[in-house]
Formats: sequence, C-alpha cells, structure tokens
Amino acid sequence: MKRIFLVEDDQAIAKNLILLLRAEGFTVTHAPTRSDALAALGGNKFDLALVDISLPDGNGFTVCTEIKAAQAIPVIFLTASGDEASVVTGLNMGADDYITKPFRPRELIARIGTALRKSGPSAFEIRGLHVDTASGLVKKNGNEVFLSALEYRLLLVFISNPKNIITRNQLLDELWDAAGEFVNDNTLTVYIKRLREKIESDPASPQIILTVRGTGYRLGGDYASK
Repeated sequence: MKRIFLVEDDQAIAKNLILLLRAEGFTVTHAPTRSDALAALGGNKFDLALVDISLPDGNGFTVCTEIKAAQAIPVIFLTASGDEASVVTGLNMGADDYITKPFRPRELIARIGTALRKSGPSAFEIRGLHVDTASGLVKKNGNEVFLSALEYRLLLVFISNPKNIITRNQLLDELWDAAGEFVNDNTLTVYIKRLREKIESDPASPQIILTVRGTGYRLGGDYASK
C-alpha cells in the first residue's frame, strides 16, 4: 500500500483529499504546516508527497526542498495559483508535477499514479514478459511486443501494483487520463482483451493479468523488478 504525505493547511481540502486517497487504497499522513511536515519526515517513510505552496509558517517550495533532501520521493504541488512563475519555480525546486486548485479528483489520482511509476523500478519480468520502463520496450520470450499507448499505460498500472487488486474504476481513471477523454467500462474490457492477446501465452487462460471476479484484476505469477 503506497504512503502519501499530504502537506495542506486548509482543513476542508485536506479532509476531502484524505477521504479520496484512502478510497483509492493509499495510506495518508497529513501535516497542516511546515513545522508539522518536518516533524513527520523524521519518523516516517513515504512514497509520494502532495504539497500546498501556501502554508501559514512558510511555503511549499521550502518544504519540497526539505522532503527531497530527506527522502527520494516524487513531489506534486497543489496550488491555487496557475501563473507561470509559480509553476516554473516549483519545477525548478525539484517538484515532479503540479496541479491547480480546484482540481478534478480523477486527474489528481492519475497524476499520482504517473509520478509513482516514474519513481519505481525501471525493469520488470513476469512469465517471459520483460518490460523496460526507461526505454518503453516490451518483450515476450525475447520477441518485441508492440503495444498502443493505452495498452502500455494499462500494463504499467499492473506492474506498478504487483501485490494489489486493482478495481475497474482505478483502471478507468488511468485510461481516462492517458486518452484525455472519458473511457467507459466497455472500452476497458476491450483494452484488457487486446492486452492479454499480446502478452499472454494463452489469452483464453491468462496467467499475467488475472480477473478477480466482482472486484477487478491483479497481476499473477512470480515477478521480479530491477
């Protein structure tokens, strides 16, 4: 289960974000101020940080620098200011992404997923399937597999969550972000079928992407990440 560090002083926004993130399967530690954030960093390990730029006892730029110095994790800025100067400053301070308030929940979850994948292992193997995320190369038993952008995005979701059951709603969030438009439930079924046809030795009896009836899907078999 991925651990999110939320630094946000607005209690109403923080409450809604915590509910959203926990519903998506994340654990959340919340700090409303810079000083609270520093204290939390001392005794906890996180996978990603969401940081508000405006804090009552400092600013998110400083917090970002302190997080990066303490832990090698991605940082996404939450900002009420969409001006270019704030965006450039945040990225120059080491932030991996930013999102402007008010933000769409599905977009935020998708951006979190993207940041986590980029910070994860660069190579993954399972049942003869080799995925190199640094180059985007996918091979099955040594032969290159050609995937569409959405098929590749779908595969990355599974290898980034090898121990988790992934619901259809979570997958829809990911595909919606990649396509830039809403992807419905029927479309998801089609993409799962196409992906299995390309990566499974026997698509009729899948061993890599398994169906969990009534819930979603999970990665099957023994896997190794590098």
